[in-house]
Amino acid sequence: MSGALGRDRDAEGRARNARPRDGLGRPLPYGSEGVERQPEGVVRAPRDSVAEAQALLDAGRPFHAHEVFEDAWKSGPEEERGLWQGLAQVAVGLTHAARGNTKGGARLLLRGAGAVSGWAGDEPGRQRPYGIDVPGVVAWARDLAARLEGLEEEEEEYAAEGRTLDPAACAPRLAPKDQGGERDRGGQGDQGGHGDQGDQG
Repeated sequence: MSGALGRDRDAEGRARNARPRDGLGRPLPYGSEGVERQPEGVVRAPRDSVAEAQALLDAGRPFHAHEVFEDAWKSGPEEERGLWQGLAQVAVGLTHAARGNTKGGARLLLRGAGAVSGWAGDEPGRQRPYGIDVPGVVAWARDLAARLEGLEEEEEEYAAEGRTLDPAACAPRLAPKDQGGERDRGGQGDQGGHGDQGDQG
């Protein structure tokens, strides 16, 4: 809906662009058939955030996954902000790469990997928070960034030929499949709040 000054607003009156968007979050002309937007400000249990973000990444929608991570950092405790912000940056990096912006994608992937790695440090309890394979995600982001940096000199030719990165094919695995994001190594299930990180402690 639109406000008195013509700004798009959501049902609660908050400013929000109502233009439809494609699967990579790019705005489309009004009246176009876009991809359903992610709701904003949703408070999820941490493992639910991981599961929902993984489903979106697997579907080739990293922009929407970034919005799930953004909700997690805004609703979670301050001490976990670096984790969720870093994951959001990684998802945005993949988004830019899929849009053909290889340089920007590589930069965001490295920034996100640095944030996640910096948050985890060398603490054993921070290597698999909520089932997330932190070392694996960091290694994936840095590897993809290196591949993208190798394409920087060919970026214009790459884009001109219509070649793009398949975000679903390149999606990271946030948690090992045998865990499914549902159980930690100690056998504890998610208790539905940000205070339970399973391995962390």
